[in-house]
Amino acid sequence: MKLPISPVVALWMFMISAVQAAQEGGFLFATFKGEATPMDEQIHFGLSRDGLRWKALRGGRPVLVSKLGEKGVRDPFLLRSHDGQKTYLIATDLSIYHHPDWKRSQEKGSRSIVVWESVDLVKWSEPRLVEVAAPDAGCTWAPEAVYDAEAGDYLVFWASKHGADAYAKQRIWAARTRDFRQFGKPFLYLEQSNDVIDTTIIREQEWYYRFSKDETVKSVTMERSRRLMGGWEPVKGYSLGGLVGYEGPTCFPLEAAADGRPGRWCLLLDFYQKGLGYQPYVTEDLAAGTFRPVDGVDFPFPFRHGAVLRVTEAEYQKLEKAFPGD
Repeated sequence: MKLPISPVVALWMFMISAVQAAQEGGFLFATFKGEATPMDEQIHFGLSRDGLRWKALRGGRPVLVSKLGEKGVRDPFLLRSHDGQKTYLIATDLSIYHHPDWKRSQEKGSRSIVVWESVDLVKWSEPRLVEVAAPDAGCTWAPEAVYDAEAGDYLVFWASKHGADAYAKQRIWAARTRDFRQFGKPFLYLEQSNDVIDTTIIREQEWYYRFSKDETVKSVTMERSRRLMGGWEPVKGYSLGGLVGYEGPTCFPLEAAADGRPGRWCLLLDFYQKGLGYQPYVTEDLAAGTFRPVDGVDFPFPFRHGAVLRVTEAEYQKLEKAFPGD
């Protein structure tokens, strides 16, 4: 029988985990600011010791800039390679500043994603534009990726509308790659009765967890499966399904699972409807799906649809030195 944890003990555990995070490095955030200026739709970095209190690198100026394709990048995603040798950053090739027409962006937008890679998180390759979507795709939104150990490659997925059904709705499409240069043929990965966008996938122990935005009712769903390619089921205890006006879910471990106990996870939801950026929710039991809002979180500006990567102490210090604030 598990005994309930008192608020005092919970606070003490939180403080211990924050100290451990400080000793072990911290977290890197890749995000964008919006579409008010051309530089807002570029890659901005944030850094945090505990995953909750953030500071902007380069004083809130972009760290990476794309002049390719639509000359704007949104929805960045960070992924370490399965061998730990490099980190990939992929993003939507989209500029609403230059093309302020959402219908055009869904039906006549880019079929490519923008890709950077780095071995140290400081020196990044030149961006490259890689076409991944089908010829009749109207857009390639919010690309993310997950390593598929069974297949030995990466599953890269994104949202697209297609001309085959007169751009009737958004679906999640995917393609496979080993190097983020050459991609296989795109295929339909996730379709619902409603439009679905902004899918993200994480893994804890033997389970994959998938969060997606139901674009029709404007809420974020949660599913789980033991396999990437099937067997997905709703998480029955998921507590945030009733929130409306949120998108861009990203989920990362504040504390990894260990000694038979689950990890402590933070789910960020972009409250785009109110223009407030990411709002954090935390759980100590990902399988249960019960999240609670967190107080005391601090962002230097409203972080938008992006992703978080755990970094070592050496990486943390290199990032601070390479991209200092004002």
